[in-house]
Amino acid sequence: MFRIAYLEQRGDRLGHEERLAAGVLAERGIEVRPYRRKQIERRVLPLDETCFVMGTEPCMRGAMKQLGIAVPTPDDYPESLQPWLRRRVWRERLDAVANRVSEGAQGGVFVKPAERLKTFTGRVFDHPGDLYFLGGASRRQTVWCSQAVRWRSEFRAYVIGARVVALDHYHGDPALRPCEREIAEAVRAYHASGAAPAGYGIDFGVLDDGRTALIEANDGYALGAYAIDAGPYTDLLLARWAQLMATRALAGA
Repeated sequence: MFRIAYLEQRGDRLGHEERLAAGVLAERGIEVRPYRRKQIERRVLPLDETCFVMGTEPCMRGAMKQLGIAVPTPDDYPESLQPWLRRRVWRERLDAVANRVSEGAQGGVFVKPAERLKTFTGRVFDHPGDLYFLGGASRRQTVWCSQAVRWRSEFRAYVIGARVVALDHYHGDPALRPCEREIAEAVRAYHASGAAPAGYGIDFGVLDDGRTALIEANDGYALGAYAIDAGPYTDLLLARWAQLMATRALAGA
């Protein structure tokens, strides 16, 4: 059991996600201590195996490095979930994609960074003028590309182990819910593959043709919260952090 919970504070108060978790953690007898990103960067927090850490991606990476935890490689489109993509998805260097877009030969393609550091916002590129949105992003980086499709609705499933604990709408028509049976099947397949984190989010949506499709998977260690209740959200974060801490113990054995 964790004894202390370090929750990132931005500005003069805790953010939405941190406030959700703070009350639950305090009720469970875990001491809540706010921290700021500069404390992680300077490695001044006394982190050990009794500490739970919560925050944005940069803070979580910094905490993991301090604790000797290997930062997980992003796995937005797990191999076991390919049947639920309903579209072609591939990895490629950004310069190759940009060249085709510049020449007008690419057609509509959704492109987003494939690494942890997000150097530009994912979007559909379908004419040369769209390259403006890449800004100064390195053209040598690897990106995810996918066939451009139209999402009529988008939802996030929150998962602990092999169990969906919440399904939240975040974009499009809230009345167009993805098929929960298909989501459950996908979650079971991901869990059975052995590659699924102990806690994570997995986004599904409804396509133009009415099919349920996978949007992307999201690791649970720095996962945003939509309308999920505080209890299951906090349980998800704790499950994932405990799993990561266990890898530290194994590495040090």
